[in-house]
Amino acid sequence: MERSTLNLLVGIFVLLGFFAFLVLAFKVGNLSAGGSGQTYTLVANFDNIGQLKERAPVRSAGVLVGRVKSVRFDPVHYTAEVRMAIDTQFKFPKDTSASVLTSGILGEQYIGLEAGGDDQMLKDGDQIKLVQGAVVLERLIGQFLFNKAQDSSAAKGAQK
Repeated sequence: MERSTLNLLVGIFVLLGFFAFLVLAFKVGNLSAGGSGQTYTLVANFDNIGQLKERAPVRSAGVLVGRVKSVRFDPVHYTAEVRMAIDTQFKFPKDTSASVLTSGILGEQYIGLEAGGDDQMLKDGDQIKLVQGAVVLERLIGQFLFNKAQDSSAAKGAQK
């Protein structure tokens, strides 16, 4: 094999490796388009979204159905307004519920959609009425400790 042919093959191999690295970087960074590319927008207002960010996944039954398009504070209702871009191949009933969920204990936050049973489907720009905000771990721990303190003081009162 000639030296120039060997150099050409090594160059092609390096370019393929670089391209594979780029594809991997886009997949890890949630920058790949995925789906059909056509989307419609759904809106939901949450009391607490935790650390939810733009481009976060929107999942239903564990399947990626869209991405968070934008997150903004609604100064009228004092809630977080989340706009989601949902792939047009996925249709959801009007009584669908949305929750802010976490992957694992310390994982990324995402929106989970749970389909209802209504005959009418959500359309572009519709608002999801049934929502559940993020669970705040500190608040749960505080409630647990407060309940334990109440239980122990009630037990001490019953002993006297």
